[in-house]
Order: sequence, then structure tokens, then C-alpha cells
Amino acid sequence: MTQTKTLSLSEIEALSFDALVAAGTSQANARPLAVATAATEADGVASHGLAYIPIYCEHVQCGKVDGQAVPTLSKPRPGVVRVDAATGFAHAAIELGFEALIPAARTQGVAALAISNSYNCGVLGYHTYRLAQAGLVGIGFTNAPASIAPSGGSKPVVGTNPFSVAVPGSDGQPALLIDQSASTIAKSEVMKHAREGKPIPVGWALDSAGNPTTDPEIGLKGSMAPSGGYKGVGIALLTEIMAAALTGATLGIHASPFSGTAGGPPKTGQFFIAIDPSVTAGDAFATGIADLVEAIRFQEGAHLPGDGRRGKRLTAREDGVAVNLATLAKIEAILKNN
Repeated sequence: MTQTKTLSLSEIEALSFDALVAAGTSQANARPLAVATAATEADGVASHGLAYIPIYCEHVQCGKVDGQAVPTLSKPRPGVVRVDAATGFAHAAIELGFEALIPAARTQGVAALAISNSYNCGVLGYHTYRLAQAGLVGIGFTNAPASIAPSGGSKPVVGTNPFSVAVPGSDGQPALLIDQSASTIAKSEVMKHAREGKPIPVGWALDSAGNPTTDPEIGLKGSMAPSGGYKGVGIALLTEIMAAALTGATLGIHASPFSGTAGGPPKTGQFFIAIDPSVTAGDAFATGIADLVEAIRFQEGAHLPGDGRRGKRLTAREDGVAVNLATLAKIEAILKNN
């Protein structure tokens, strides 16, 4: 049985911040990543929470990500914001970009943010959630190192490449939040099983010949299984176009892995679209979303995307989060040795 310790969200944020700074990250870059880590733990996505802090720290120290990077912003058009992450953490680049994206969307009705020379942005839905909190429909894409083979092939050409859509609600929480990768499961979950020495379910990953496997190590050397077969590959290609081709970032086939220390900065990208629904639909937007949400929740047993995270988030604010002691030990070692 996994041993855990309950921490408050503020304790998780502080622990993440201290470890990142100890590893060589600037305070300006560490803070948005630490805030996101606490929010991710609150949402119950442990694979992208504190468990990733030792990896982030390792990547700062080996040079895969520049912990001291200073992202730069430009506005080539009134409705377009560009940020060069300078091979630093994506979170700081997104933070800078949102400062310009949100007012631009409110002024014009729609605006886009393109981020290049970036890194793993963690849970994509965390970022679109913030746009929904600002009263905007947030659409996000992020590409990743290649891990999904094309239909009929066995060599990966695109990453797990998630997309996310967050729709503003009336209570400050998204009324609807879709956050899904192009693979059956996020690659980080397979990596987590590999670290823990646990088998993976059939349908998560394929071996190098394209056959199903329950061995996470073999799956990581092969490819991730696309969600819905060729349709999952289509989603991955769409995201590759949006997050890499449209931003000028590195394609997944050329990007270094998010795991391990080899290969230098991955230089992947993110792309966000923010839409003010009051401009496109007026009051009809809120009515339409309310009807849609009610139609789903009315059905017994039906699941509305985002509800699971919402429930965990609200509980975590009061009760904290149970954190794996093994993860805490790794972070404490970073604090002690740096």
C-alpha cells in the first residue's frame, strides 16, 4: 500500500517553489510552475503534480530547460500575441502571454497566443481553466516529442498532443472543461507505471512492432496507442499544426524527450485561442451552455467533462491532498543537496 502524507495546497506550492529554486530556477519562473503544481494536485492529476518536480529540477540542472530564461513578448497584430519561451519553462511564458491575450480578446472578441521554444506545460486544462475564469472560452493546444505512430505505421511521428477547451460558467468555475490527449492515456501515466514497476492495461501502449503490450518499459520504447485509432492520430496532427507549425516551434519528430536528460531543450510549443462569447452570441451563449450541461447532468450516470476535477478541487481546498511519501523524499533530497 502506498504511504502518503496530507499537505495543504499552500504547502504543496511552497515545497514546489523551494525545490525549483534550489535546483537553479529563478523565482520568477518557479512561482507560476509551483502554483500550477498545487492546482494540478488539487484536481487529482498526481502524475503531473509533485511527482514531476524532481524531473523539472533534473532538467534545469542538465540544461534541458533554462531555469533562468526570460521569455519575450511581441504583438505582430492587434489580435495576435507571440511569446518566445527562450527554452525556459512553459508556465512563465504562458503567464506572460495571458497578460496580453486576455485584454486583447476582450477588446476584439477573439485573440490568439503563439508560444515557441517552450517546454512541457503540464496539464493543459489548467491553462484554459484560467481563461474561462476570465470569462473567455479558452482553447489550447500543446505538442510533445513524437510517441504516436501514424495509422498503419509503427514509427512515432506525433506526440500525445493534448487539446483543451474550457467554457466559462456563472460561479467562477468552468461550466465545461475538456482536456484530453490524442493517446488513449497520457504518456506520463505510462512513465509513472514504469517508475513504480507496475504493468499497464492493454490498450495504453504498443511495442516497436505495433503490438499491444502491458510492459510500460516496452511501451515507452514503442509507441502510445492513439485514442480511437485513426481518429486519435487526426487529433494529434491537428494539435501538431496548431502548436508547432503555427507557432514556429519544433515538430515532435525533431523534439528531444520530456523524460531523461539527453537531447537538450525540446523547444516545443503551445497555442491558445481566447474568445469573448458575449461578442459572438450575446446572452444566448450562457443559456445554450446551461441547457447543454443540464442535458448531460440530467442523465443518471452520465459524465460531464471537468466535473471530476471540479469536485476534487473544491475538496482539496478544505482537506488538502494526500501526497506519496516517496515523492516527498525525492523533493526533500533536492532541498538538502542543493
